[in-house]
Amino acid sequence: MTKHIFVTGGVVSSLGKGLNAASIGMLLESHGHKISLQKFDPYVNVDPGTMAPFEHGEIYVTDDGAETDLDLGHYERFTNTVTNRDCNCTTGSIYFSVITKERQGKYLGKCIQVIPHITNEIKDCIRKLATADTDVVISEIGGIVGDIESQPFVEAIRQFGREIGRENVLYIHLTLIPYLRAADEIKTKPTQHSVGMLRQAGIEPDILICRTEKPLSDEIKEKISLFCNVDKESIIEEMDVKPYLYEIPLLLVREGLDKIILKKLQLKSEGGTLDKWLNMMEVLKNPQKVTEIAIVGKYIGHQSAYESIYEALTHGGIGNATKVKERRIEAEDIEKVGAEKLLQGCNGILIPGGFGERGIEGKIEAVRYARENKIPYLGLCLGLHCAAIEFARNVCNLAEANSTEFDTNTPDPVICLLEEQKDIEKMGGTMRLGAQPCRLEANTIARKSYGREIISERHRHRYEFNNKYRDIFAQKGMICSGFTMDNELVEIIELKDHPWFVAVQFHPEFKSKPTNPHPLFKEFIKATLDVNS
Repeated sequence: MTKHIFVTGGVVSSLGKGLNAASIGMLLESHGHKISLQKFDPYVNVDPGTMAPFEHGEIYVTDDGAETDLDLGHYERFTNTVTNRDCNCTTGSIYFSVITKERQGKYLGKCIQVIPHITNEIKDCIRKLATADTDVVISEIGGIVGDIESQPFVEAIRQFGREIGRENVLYIHLTLIPYLRAADEIKTKPTQHSVGMLRQAGIEPDILICRTEKPLSDEIKEKISLFCNVDKESIIEEMDVKPYLYEIPLLLVREGLDKIILKKLQLKSEGGTLDKWLNMMEVLKNPQKVTEIAIVGKYIGHQSAYESIYEALTHGGIGNATKVKERRIEAEDIEKVGAEKLLQGCNGILIPGGFGERGIEGKIEAVRYARENKIPYLGLCLGLHCAAIEFARNVCNLAEANSTEFDTNTPDPVICLLEEQKDIEKMGGTMRLGAQPCRLEANTIARKSYGREIISERHRHRYEFNNKYRDIFAQKGMICSGFTMDNELVEIIELKDHPWFVAVQFHPEFKSKPTNPHPLFKEFIKATLDVNS
């Protein structure tokens, strides 16, 4: 039978449940077990796809086109699992499914209630991942215990443990042990209350992972064990690990968490190794070179809005034994003071994806600065649109060129709405989404970077390069180096007379790992070193 681990949180949010779930998954893989991960989010949105990045952070896209929580990015970066739409369920999606079934008469006239109908739907979502080849399913419950929104999920995992047998289920609770500087004391009371609320809901945690900025003494662990009814050996100290999130699995190993989990779930170890991860950490901590990348965006003030991009840059650095310094720049600031003042001295420039007109002219100026000063440039999704607009205006002499997203009346719409998007009215889940194959032209930067002709990358956009401008761009030195398999859509553009200038319509950051950097990010970082050597 597939085993199940449920990760809950207490005291405060943003403790890192997703990173811990991912780390646990990685450790189980190192012992030879096949794992799956999923996230339950308590908000009523069907998915995060319509939320602004300031509201929820990055929208992570899976191969099958689901717009999901950013924690799925951690799952894929830390483990070998490939997530899909079944790996992220929200209150909205659960209720939507139940209401749809009710409208179809599938409940045979029953009065629909939170228990059992909503909780049954949640349990069905858990069972979807318990396939024949999966040893352990790790389910993360968003929010914290005690939230009204989380109650149906907590009740569902309580029922689930009772139904499949307690020996097949492990409850791991992540909590905060605050340190009061004024009193110079570590306080366990918030954790006691949090575990108390979990126990009131019918769940006895098997393991506590305690986030702390101070080491926990034996006396503190004994106190937590006594009041929370958890074995002292199952109280795991997790110190803050800034700036290396990838050190979390190693902290947990030092605390013996992997062995505790194997013992409690009666799983055998296949004698795995962490050598690859340890080698990666050695390179990360001891880089041979340094490069500085300017990221010009409109959500710079929100750390998690560009989570996968920041991580992919780090991965690109690891692939070149290089420390990547980030210079995070608000696009609107370039509009105010100019590109040179804010970009001078950087080794590379990256423009991430996004939507809306705010800051666009600043991004276009950043592209111009990169092109004219021969600075390596990587444009992602909207970063391709900005590169096309800048090139059309300043090289092709199409002074009013624009995207129809920003100016519906532009005489030169070098970026325009995809044909299949023109009759769409609903916002959620209606973009060009998920993995799409792409063919790379020979003798191009893109082909050299990937080392093969056919690739697959994940998309999330409504607008695309206008094919009417392919010829004039080519004449002026901007070539289209990647196309859809039918040759209808341009996926990659790059400059001929430039050290390294590549813009892509997709999101390569979603497929990068610390132990396997994405080739575009790896080559981008390499280019910044070559140009500035």
